[in-house]
Amino acid sequence: MNSRERVLKLFRKEPIDRVPCFSGMGNITETGINTLGYRFAGIHLDARQMAETAASTFRLYGYECGIVPVDLCVEAEALGCVINVYPHAEGILYPTIKEKLIHNEDEMDIQVPADLSERGRVPLMREAIRILKADIGSEVAVGSYVLGPFTLAGQIMELNDLLKLSFKKADKVAKLLDLMADAIIIVAKEYEKAGVDYITVREMGATSDVLSPRVFKNLILPPLKKVHSALSVSSVLHICGKTNDIVESMMEAGPTAISVEHKNDVVETRKKLGDSALIFGNFDAYNVLVSGTEELVRSTMRKCIDDGVSAVWPGCDIWPTVPPQNMIAMMDEIKKYGGKK
Repeated sequence: MNSRERVLKLFRKEPIDRVPCFSGMGNITETGINTLGYRFAGIHLDARQMAETAASTFRLYGYECGIVPVDLCVEAEALGCVINVYPHAEGILYPTIKEKLIHNEDEMDIQVPADLSERGRVPLMREAIRILKADIGSEVAVGSYVLGPFTLAGQIMELNDLLKLSFKKADKVAKLLDLMADAIIIVAKEYEKAGVDYITVREMGATSDVLSPRVFKNLILPPLKKVHSALSVSSVLHICGKTNDIVESMMEAGPTAISVEHKNDVVETRKKLGDSALIFGNFDAYNVLVSGTEELVRSTMRKCIDDGVSAVWPGCDIWPTVPPQNMIAMMDEIKKYGGKK
């Protein structure tokens, strides 16, 4: 079976020949960008450059997916935040938000624009997905990602203010998160129309490193349920940090699979969720894949598989400066070792 068949069968919980190695987050590489003759700053504003760069990770290394977008500002920009894509920058500089939509508590009563699906770079993402799908979609699964409601709220207003209000005025925050869920669903539906095979909901800001399991269940879980229940394609819920205390709540949100990072004890998570749960993870994308040795990469891949992941999957975006030899080592070890489990 090819990579596409392997990943789609995994999502359907059908038998596969080996553990796949893919992601639902950014994984473009500087090598891929340079091979194509592009500049990192240019791909954020050009659908074809974005799609071709995303496809290059598969073409160069056999990485088992194609993912767009590249940055985390798409939804916030569409909602009205001012972003900087640093169009003339040299090197790796991701877009950032330079003007928030909400500046204080009094401005939290906002509405989702009626034309959200046509605002900002949402149309560009649709086009990038279509190009990517036409390019490599018969060989690998094509995915995309959206932010989770709490993380998106932390984009359009100051995260520290949001965290404080989560404890002091939870009802007000809950109203905003429900609105964020509506916005996310609109964007995700556009990605579905463009042809994605799966969508990752990246709720990084709701990590249990800063929010208690009780707050997660009462405040974060309801809008996450709303988002996942609206998706038609397979979905993955990703949360950073030590998520062992909330993995059951993560599954309760309704994703097809959950994604955990290296701080999560996968052995414990597997015991909690059982053999049938799809658990993706859980290696340190930077300290192992980017700055680690080839042997560290190989031993980490084996440990992920031994610990019981359903798919080897990074804990965050793969930083573009990843050495080619480490990407090659990762895929080689997965192919050698992933079929033994």
